[in-house]
Amino acid sequence: MKSLRVKILLTIGALTCAAAPAAAQSYPQKPVRMIMPVSAGSGSDVIGRIIATGMSEHFGQQVVVDNRAGAAGNIGAEAAARAAADGYNVLFAFVGLAANAVLYENLRYDVLRDFAPVTLLGSSAAIVVVHPSLPVKSIAELVKLAKQKPGAINYASGGAGTPTYIGAELFKRQAGIDLLHIPYRAGGEALTSVIAGETGVYFAPLASTLSYLKQGRLRALAVTSTRRLGLLPQYPTVAELGYPDYESGFWHGLLVPAKTPREIIIPLRNAAVQVLNQPAVAQRLVELGYVSYGTTPEEFGVYLKSEINKLRNLLKGLKPNPD
Repeated sequence: MKSLRVKILLTIGALTCAAAPAAAQSYPQKPVRMIMPVSAGSGSDVIGRIIATGMSEHFGQQVVVDNRAGAAGNIGAEAAARAAADGYNVLFAFVGLAANAVLYENLRYDVLRDFAPVTLLGSSAAIVVVHPSLPVKSIAELVKLAKQKPGAINYASGGAGTPTYIGAELFKRQAGIDLLHIPYRAGGEALTSVIAGETGVYFAPLASTLSYLKQGRLRALAVTSTRRLGLLPQYPTVAELGYPDYESGFWHGLLVPAKTPREIIIPLRNAAVQVLNQPAVAQRLVELGYVSYGTTPEEFGVYLKSEINKLRNLLKGLKPNPD
């Protein structure tokens, strides 16, 4: 992810999109639906609503968030794949869709065939959090306790195939421990479960977790990026704690049904990039630990293919548990 991120940052703004044909000059003429394949209040939903609000202001038409959570994002993705390719249906995509292409057999959509890329919006690290009642204050203590009590410690996820699942499963593999997976219908429910003490561990999105850390309702152990975060420099990375190959996190982008005309895709992409570049939005995203990109459609297409290939290797042998 790191090397590709550098390429992305170097190429942002390199492509100046040609003026759209006259047929697209008045787009949009009615509200645009942004299908959100995650629950309201989840980390991805927080980011998506910031983007949707900014795009509404840019277009002068509402970009309405339609939460279609469940099945690790597959319910929302399938709904978007079957929607009209008219520019009024946009999928807020996230890393789980690339993972689903690897983990799930017989999906009723194909993320590469059934969608056209618009832009890769950005990415953020996850943070490993535990309920304060769990007697661990570091990754080392978590690993030690898990080895003393195999399968006794559980972790929450928004469903098999989601980033919260991937982060935990990759850590389990590298640390050689056994944590019990407790899948929830969506990320918001998983977060609620660990706050309530129903589950012990969560590889959580920063955007939906920071306020609970400040309140002391969750305890953070480490972040999942390759470098410490400027936003939270006090927390070490999992990689520096003895797992140098470990990295996981969240990325988000916009996709549209495959036959959406390019003269619609370009205004969508340009609107999203303008939102990312607004000072107030940019500052808010930084506060949420988010790194903005705003790539071209072509760059996002290359990235999406590379993510599926990467996850095919990383997730080899993992199968989603029934949820």
